[in-house]
Amino acid sequence: MSNVTQPSNSVTSCQVSTQRCVRVCQNRTCKKQGATKVLEAFTKLPVLGVTVTASGCLGQCGNGPMVLILPDMVWYSGVKPLEIPLLVEQHLLCGERVKHMLYYRFHTQG
Repeated sequence: MSNVTQPSNSVTSCQVSTQRCVRVCQNRTCKKQGATKVLEAFTKLPVLGVTVTASGCLGQCGNGPMVLILPDMVWYSGVKPLEIPLLVEQHLLCGERVKHMLYYRFHTQG
């Protein structure tokens, strides 16, 4: 994604209070595709009530870096570190999926 929308500075207007876990695949293929930097980007933007963890293989090799958000069961693929602020604001804080990042095998883009 070459056109990444940056989040606004005010995130208090739409905070979602559901306990969530963000799993970032750190297996071989995802690591080769930049998953370590994706995990680092998440840890630099902590969100109350959200746990970020390094994950083993999520079974979607070649489509990474893969990010799975639980309990929402929302999968993101090809995630770039620069996209993490948008994902944090839109999904984790406001509860809305980032449509252009959704993994096509499990979610429709429309």
